[in-house]
Amino acid sequence: MKVIRKSDFDDLVNGLIESDPREVVGVQDDGTKYVFKPLERAADLSLDYDVTMLSPKKYFFPQKERLVQYRESEDGYEMLRDWSSEGKIIVGVHPYDLIAIEQLDRIFIDTQQDEPYRRKRENSLLIGVNMQAVSEWSFAGSMGTAVTDSGFDLMLTDLEDRYAVEIGSRKGSKLLEESPVREATLEEVDEVERITDELPEKFEKGIEFPPEKLPSLLDENYDNMAVWDEYADGCLSCGTCNVICPTCYCFNVDVVDFITDDTGGTVRRWDGCLLEDFAAVAGGENFREETVQRHRHRLMRKGNYIYERFGDIACIGCGRCTQHCVADVADPAEIYNKLWRSTNA
Repeated sequence: MKVIRKSDFDDLVNGLIESDPREVVGVQDDGTKYVFKPLERAADLSLDYDVTMLSPKKYFFPQKERLVQYRESEDGYEMLRDWSSEGKIIVGVHPYDLIAIEQLDRIFIDTQQDEPYRRKRENSLLIGVNMQAVSEWSFAGSMGTAVTDSGFDLMLTDLEDRYAVEIGSRKGSKLLEESPVREATLEEVDEVERITDELPEKFEKGIEFPPEKLPSLLDENYDNMAVWDEYADGCLSCGTCNVICPTCYCFNVDVVDFITDDTGGTVRRWDGCLLEDFAAVAGGENFREETVQRHRHRLMRKGNYIYERFGDIACIGCGRCTQHCVADVADPAEIYNKLWRSTNA
């Protein structure tokens, strides 16, 4: 473990902004919320934030992205690849978002071999930060996602006038080569351990059972319509809980016939299972026409379906869906706890 003074870390970030060809983005306070956005200077960073509106997923899996472009020619159509390999340096990623990105890596890189995602992801560098403030909507402490030992290139822990820095990759180690860092003392190592050990206790919200029981709990309660109906009755099917989620990866592909006079292409956009037409197919059939079916599917997917396929519980407890649900029916912790109580009454 290394230690760097905060002023020297600011110099490091400012140097990256000035000289690295990749865009440097970080968590900033825009006056109403915390957001990941391009940095103009290190002083704009707000590393003591609670939660950002959107996760850094948007840099690897954008809301709108051109996948393929084709051009009309004398011989028909010529396919043009339009895969951006532009990576980012992202500063200030919380552990739960790092865990979410690792889940997306298993889906987009290991399973789907998605080239646009892979190029952006592998050309990026992630600087994490252990939480100082905890969102009132978050329950990451009970989901085991408040801390992580993987998924980052560097991980910062605030020690007043300095940061303890854990190196997670060769890219992270190389980044520190020109910076005035030193080895952490035993006292500093102990302080970091104390901070991370106490982090889960900061969360007021939580699930009332071990998260490893969630897949079987949902499986047992698939037909517990009393609970599903209770929350679905207020659902507006707006899809906010889907698009705000760091682990949702569904998308729709639109064919753009002509971008210019002789070129066209395909564009993918975020999609979500709470939207009414998500499960609609040719012939007018909709496999989840009712709101309660879509509402249940979202919770089943997070805690059961993804686990069965990839071994991951896709709810990281960030609380964004709860915070931004205007109908106040999206809180996974509340729903999971109600299922748990009804099963164990």
